[in-house]
Amino acid sequence: MPALVAATAYFQLAASPACADAFRRYDDRFLLFSGTDLWRQGSFSYGGLLWSPGLLDRDGFVFKAMIGSGTYRYRSGSLGNIEVVGAEAIGLVMPGWRFIRDKTVLTFYAGLDAQYHYLMPFDPGSKLAGTHAGIRGAVEYWYEPDMDTMWTADASVSSIGPTYNARLAYGWRLFNAFYAGPEVAAFSNDNYKQLRAGVHVTGLKFRFLEWSAGLGWTTDNDDRSGLYGRVNFFARR
Repeated sequence: MPALVAATAYFQLAASPACADAFRRYDDRFLLFSGTDLWRQGSFSYGGLLWSPGLLDRDGFVFKAMIGSGTYRYRSGSLGNIEVVGAEAIGLVMPGWRFIRDKTVLTFYAGLDAQYHYLMPFDPGSKLAGTHAGIRGAVEYWYEPDMDTMWTADASVSSIGPTYNARLAYGWRLFNAFYAGPEVAAFSNDNYKQLRAGVHVTGLKFRFLEWSAGLGWTTDNDDRSGLYGRVNFFARR
């Protein structure tokens, strides 16, 4: 089954930039973001924006929009276990609400999830082939227990599929410039599951950009394993 969820999981990470004081500009209302996720069976690239009329670092209403596209490969049981190549395009529009208490940030979203999947050869057993519209809910969490450590987590569920994803990461602040540490993630739909474990770098600032990256190992229920890598960029305005 298509591994769309692997791509959309990292969209959630992409809109959760480091919240360290060293990287804040307190008058920002927009966060522009983009990124690419690569793994053995596919790739996905995206871009979008997060808008908060009451400033990004305050409680209140937020609005997120994103578009993206990618490719993936999977084995189809309905076609005799042959490999199917898919191409996807997605769009998300999700209003939400952000809660900030000291060094804890918690954001909830719910909105429209639109997807298009083209499969070669056509797979009659795939629920994702064609055009679909549904509802996606998501939550993002950031916490700094002290000046030198952080926790971040995100999760989302879509009525298309349905699909689910979640990620958890911990980091130590290094060189007073960025966080680094372990990350784990899981993705699932009706009959496809993928697990990831690796390391991440979060909150490194270069000029007007802030970026994060991850590298590690992924495995799925098709018994296929390999490296994954991702890179995400943010610009506050």
